[in-house]
Amino acid sequence: MNRVLIALFLLVGATAVWAQGGVKKRRPLPAEYGRVVINNYSQQAGIPPVVFDHWSHRSKYTCRLCHVDIGFSMAADATKIRAVDNISGIYCGTCHNGKMMMNRSIIFPACAKEYTREEYKTCVRCHQLERNISQEEKFASFAKSMPPEKFGNGINWEKAEREGHFKTIDYIEGLSVTRVKMKIPTDRTLKAKLEGMPNVLFSHTKHSIWGGCELCHPELFSIKKGRSVYSMDEIFEGKFCGACHNTVAFPLPDCRRCHTAPVEG
Repeated sequence: MNRVLIALFLLVGATAVWAQGGVKKRRPLPAEYGRVVINNYSQQAGIPPVVFDHWSHRSKYTCRLCHVDIGFSMAADATKIRAVDNISGIYCGTCHNGKMMMNRSIIFPACAKEYTREEYKTCVRCHQLERNISQEEKFASFAKSMPPEKFGNGINWEKAEREGHFKTIDYIEGLSVTRVKMKIPTDRTLKAKLEGMPNVLFSHTKHSIWGGCELCHPELFSIKKGRSVYSMDEIFEGKFCGACHNTVAFPLPDCRRCHTAPVEG
């Protein structure tokens, strides 16, 4: 590996653990990676915020199903989920309605207008005030059987999907639109701007498994040829590739997962 590439790995790794403004940011533990805290209205209502772990849903549903069909925004705090929405059967309530099945079990309902002390135990499965040791143990047990990875939550999700460790649902009856099967575009080579850095080999096939077309186009990437010009600085700011690879998909310090094409002479 040449010196330029080594230097870039070190630079990217160092940048990733510093927040904007030069404040050091702790790298999340594997069980925490992809975790989202939803607190638009919870504390106002006198209950703890919702702690959502992507890993527990990622092995069951595609990203497109939740972020396109169900309508969860990919921007933090933008969806404004309310208990009344879940009770009405939208957002979390699309699946968490006490009726839908997963692995031959009924998915527990998300919210209720009234609940007993005993039923409150269901509420705290999502609304968490303290560290959830049980959830961390579930993650450790789940990750143990998955192909390992050094970064993110320590799971190579692409390889796990390819090897059949799980099968994701991409359609909900009465909600999802039946899509015409499209020809997937070929892989694209994106030229690295830094001399000596391997080029990026972008696979439409791999990304379409999780996100389809709608998750990326046209909001993140223009579909017009030559319109999507972006830099690593923008990606680190959460734009373009950084919309997912800063938060849920494998993180940016894992340079070699993207920069895999031969260096051009």
